Amino acid sequence: MAALPGDGAPAAPAGVAGASGDGIGEPYVRIAGLDKTYHSERGDVEALKAIDLDIRNGEFISVLGPSGCGKSTLLKCIAGLEDLTSGDVAIRGEPVIEPPKDTGIVFQRDVLLDWRSVLDNILLPIEFARLRTADWRGKALELLHLFELEDFADRYPWELSGGMRQRVAICRGLIRDPSLLLMDEPFGALDAITRDELNLELERMWEATHKTIVFITHSIPEAVFLSSRVVVMSRNPGRIVEILDIDLDRPRALDIRETPAFSGYVRHIREIFEGLGVMKRGQ
Repeated sequence: MAALPGDGAPAAPAGVAGASGDGIGEPYVRIAGLDKTYHSERGDVEALKAIDLDIRNGEFISVLGPSGCGKSTLLKCIAGLEDLTSGDVAIRGEPVIEPPKDTGIVFQRDVLLDWRSVLDNILLPIEFARLRTADWRGKALELLHLFELEDFADRYPWELSGGMRQRVAICRGLIRDPSLLLMDEPFGALDAITRDELNLELERMWEATHKTIVFITHSIPEAVFLSSRVVVMSRNPGRIVEILDIDLDRPRALDIRETPAFSGYVRHIREIFEGLGVMKRGQ
């Protein structure tokens, strides 16, 4: 790879919308020619335009962009929660026409049910699938241990901090051991310290499981810290403007953010947004 300007940082690849992975085998998720337009009496709103993206099995990919660029809409299209205007979304070669069974979703709001215990909230997808909750209790307790919540299984959401609630929401998304985990700005409402803690826990979980994760965020440092690749989007309409490989050693600790390599990636992405008029220089 060529180097980014200054600091000897590893490079971002040439940014080409629709760049695929390593070209070996079929991608786990393939998005081809995706357009999404919302229709209303006030006129059409073009949310996504010509989205092409291949996501490899076991990859942690972040989608980064300003508000209104269609990040959440893209996630919903992958999840089968939005109809496509044109184009295709496929998982394991199968077109997505309804929510895939082997997929977990974590939203920005934890949407926990305050009248159910933490354990019962995690088991909610099992009930929806009409499976025996007793068969999945052990798995739920394992997840609580993984996210250091084992002492709170019988507590209620209103007894937990915001960060703890979001950990529970992640456990709920993982309860059926999905191969694909879709996360829509799950840490956006948290304070900086709690967000750092959950970044570390998510990094640790991904290192242990190597699930395929699509992670939506507004935060440039968060995207660089967590990801194998970062998809940079612009708005009006939402489109991919660059895809960057993040060549940083794993596992990653927070102090990696102080390295020249990390700073080089962050600066490169900021320069993309400055060039698009999304971010003012020096912001």
